[in-house]
This record gives sequence, C-alpha cells and structure tokens, in this order.
Amino acid sequence: MTTACDRVCRTELQTRIACALPFRKVVMPMLTWLQRNSLDFPPLDKALREPNGLLAAGGDLSADRLIRAYRHGCFPWFQDGQPILWWSPDPRTVLLPEELHVSRSLGKVLRQARYTVTFDQNFAAVIQACAAPRSYANETWITRSMQDAYLELHRRGHAHSVEVWENDVLVGGLYGLAMGQLFFGESMFSRADNASKVGFATLVERLHAWGFVLIDCQMPTQHLHSFGARSIPRQAFADYLNRHLDQPTNADWLPRRV
Repeated sequence: MTTACDRVCRTELQTRIACALPFRKVVMPMLTWLQRNSLDFPPLDKALREPNGLLAAGGDLSADRLIRAYRHGCFPWFQDGQPILWWSPDPRTVLLPEELHVSRSLGKVLRQARYTVTFDQNFAAVIQACAAPRSYANETWITRSMQDAYLELHRRGHAHSVEVWENDVLVGGLYGLAMGQLFFGESMFSRADNASKVGFATLVERLHAWGFVLIDCQMPTQHLHSFGARSIPRQAFADYLNRHLDQPTNADWLPRRV
C-alpha cells in the first residue's frame, strides 16, 4: 500500500525496477512469462531474491487474472513502457487490525471530527488521485491500464475505496481489495494534513469490527509501521491466505458516511 507519505515505498519500486532492467538479459530468462490463455502463476517460492519478490512477468490485467493473483499471494507493480511485473516479496508487510496503533496526535485529529469518511462513494476519483504524479516522482505506477483494471474489480464488488472529505471536498483516501477475511491495500493519497491517516485508521477499525484478520500492506514504510504494521515471512502470509480467503465476514460496503 503506497501513500502520499510513502516516498520510501515509491522509491523502493523505482529501485526494484531499476535493478531488474539493467540485468534484463540475466533476470528476464529466469522469470516465468505468463500467457494470456492461462491464469496460472508459478509457486511463490520461485520469486527472485534480487530484486526481492519478482515472481513473473507478462499476462494481462484482466479482472480474473488479478483476482487469481491476489488469491495466490502476488500483485502487479510496474511502470508505463515496461512489461507487467508480478511481485511476492519476502518478508511481507501486514497489519493485524487488532494491533492498530493510533498516535496521540492522530487520536486528537479523529476526535476533532474535522473530516468526514465514506466508503465506496467515488472509487474513480480516489484511484485517479492516487495515480496523480507526486512532487518527488514524475511517473506513476498506477497507469491508465491499472486504473481501468481496478475500476472493473470495483464494479464486480472486489475493490473498495475510502474517501476523506473536508467541507464536501475530497482531500484524502485509499483503495484496495477485500477477499474473505483479508484486505489488500493498494494506494493512498492526501491533500490535507492527516487526511489519509484518518481514512486508514477508520478503515482498519471498521475491518476489525467486520471480522477481517489481516491487511496486506505489501512493502514496509515508516508510515505504515507507525500504525503497527510489521513484516512476516512469505510463507506465513501464504498461510493466512489458505486459512482466511474463503471465510465469511459481516462487511457492509454500501456507500455511506462512516
């Protein structure tokens, strides 16, 4: 999950891809190239150690393939002009909802009720805002094709958005996928102080109440660790997938104010 506060995470993406591309002749032959007529992914233990977690390349961003990818334990991460790259890092950064840490300063912001938080009110606006170039990066990994793919997942009821409003103006938010008792965070944005933090903390508290057991944060950042996120081995993450992907929750994503 990337955020407006996550210069580290986006720099990590650039570093990973930069590491892969100069050694294209060495790295690429070692990768599994996905075929459009098959949704299968290689076993997670086939992911490269360097760059950490690069599992496969190619395929497409169809809704069915994306669903298969998340269920398998990998996710797409690439930039325009590059093949679709699929990642399963080891270790994996996760947050257990019951371990959410809200700092004293953020708790004060939450009590002030400066912002209004909603779910699934405007998924398109949230992903577009997440895709907007940042001051520290000219390119975005949320390409037009990625936006279209996740919009389709939203239409199918798999992808969800959190909106943070100030006086009816969208000032922050995030999106991700809900599958079984797991939530897979993708990206955040913030246009006002603490807006994305308010949205994330509100989401985690609601997921906990709904019976979710884990939030996939993908890569470590100081921002996420401040909320209580931690790194676990890839196999431990795979165990969560096996146990909780098909378990029910009492989630209610109907668009409304939280």
